[in-house]
Amino acid sequence: MTKPVLMFLLCLALAPASYADEVMDKEIDHLLDTVVASNCTFIRNGKEHDPEAAKDHLSMKRNRGKKYYSTADEFIDNLASSSSWSGKPYQIRCGEEQPQPAKQWFDAVLAAYRSSQ
Repeated sequence: MTKPVLMFLLCLALAPASYADEVMDKEIDHLLDTVVASNCTFIRNGKEHDPEAAKDHLSMKRNRGKKYYSTADEFIDNLASSSSWSGKPYQIRCGEEQPQPAKQWFDAVLAAYRSSQ
């Protein structure tokens, strides 16, 4: 095979993974942006955090924990739902509502986002 043909085949082979990564990044960006826009309280290890602090924390986990997820669903399950330090589940409380598990909240946000795309 000629070099151009090999390059084309390589690009073709990498294209689906690149597209999947782009979709995953957009979905996780949406999750993090929704945390900030929600004005909900993020509860981590028994302490309350404002939306911006929650986004900062989850962004740090996203950057440091890339080996633990390859989809937005795995990001939620492996990083955004519980403390890797204590193992305690995160919770989110919006307004006067009872706190709910962060996994449940993020799953709903992701499902709504996907249905709108």
